[in-house]
Amino acid sequence: MRILGRLAAVLGLFASFLVTGAAPASAADEVAPLPDDFLWGVSSSGFQSEGGNPDSNWLRYSETKEPVGNAVDFRNRYAEDIALAADMGVEVYRFGIEWARVEPAPGEWDQAELAYYDDVVQTVLDAGMKPMITLNHWVHPGWVADQGGWKSDETLADFTAYAELITERYADAGAMWVTFNEPTLYVYHEIDNGAATWLDAPWIFDRLAKAHTAAYDSIHASDPGAMVTSNLAFIPLSPWLFDAAFIDRIARKLDFVGIDYYMGLSLDNLTAARAITGELADAQPDGIYYALRYYGDKFPDLPLYIVENGMATHDNAERPDGLSRAEFIEDHVYWIQRAVEDGIDVIGYNYWSLTDNYEWGSYKPRFGLYTVDALTDPDLERRPTDGVGAYTGVIEGGGVPGDYEPVVRQSICSLIDPPWSCLVPAS
Repeated sequence: MRILGRLAAVLGLFASFLVTGAAPASAADEVAPLPDDFLWGVSSSGFQSEGGNPDSNWLRYSETKEPVGNAVDFRNRYAEDIALAADMGVEVYRFGIEWARVEPAPGEWDQAELAYYDDVVQTVLDAGMKPMITLNHWVHPGWVADQGGWKSDETLADFTAYAELITERYADAGAMWVTFNEPTLYVYHEIDNGAATWLDAPWIFDRLAKAHTAAYDSIHASDPGAMVTSNLAFIPLSPWLFDAAFIDRIARKLDFVGIDYYMGLSLDNLTAARAITGELADAQPDGIYYALRYYGDKFPDLPLYIVENGMATHDNAERPDGLSRAEFIEDHVYWIQRAVEDGIDVIGYNYWSLTDNYEWGSYKPRFGLYTVDALTDPDLERRPTDGVGAYTGVIEGGGVPGDYEPVVRQSICSLIDPPWSCLVPAS
């Protein structure tokens, strides 16, 4: 919606208020199914799920936190996990290639580990799914950390060589690509873990932007039709501020806008502040609509894809808001359907994540459609949550049914993209 359209909507809102004495009702109308070519996926990362991790920045960080150990052993159970996704009807399987695994020393490529990823890619393809490959999910080799990480120009050159090798290797896989996972949080975690300072941040972002550009060009040289992004962590209240750090710098080198949406903010839901202390915020599903509207306005010529959206529990205990994983999925999908009905070009949705995994220092947060007791179950059994049936259902139905009523009510004055998300609510 352009500025004039938004102003017209605001005038309409005020006119309605003058006539009725209240804002327009938020009761749901019939919602249409998503298009047949809409992509349904699941997301994961290498370090968080593989186990047996080689030396890297995050293996070192984990030594001062809860140790990562064997994670959920995706390294040896990938065929099982990929089959679980396929059984739900999933069409896109996102996973990460671990730079530290394939290049354990500068210029030395581990052929056995490359063959492992060859088999992961082929298993995804054989299951009838499209690979979505992440080149860097916050993890780089220990030898890169030793040379200063992204504070060093050497790292830019080294990553470019790694990206060229990987993208050429899988040029025929029909993959979608994520160059860097949530670059703003990547930089934050490097600072938080003592590998960089806030004064280093501008130069790190500059190198990451150059690295994305080089990887983008390499991908398109090998596979001109590939779809490439660097998925962003959506932060409510002032998304433009975080955009300026990275995505605005690479806007001309994107084929779609990848968005990770986890929590909202509104006058009647200020619980996002709990995240600072590691507590769980109340879910705000309608926030995904406003996040999509914001980026639909910002990038009108690019399709949007929810690359990550998921709900955490703490060791499978009931959440403070009482929401189940099934309800979380269905409510968020409902608002995506509303966004598409309103003309926003959304092409896909990935749930984070297929299984529980290592959440950057702890196994306490559980996001998995399948729960796994990584610390206490030597068999690492994948046990389905109610999210499995819910996600299978929305995939099969192209979304929630037309008469679906959201469990979580529409927010009062959303602060996702103020002031517009408050002044012009979804109606």
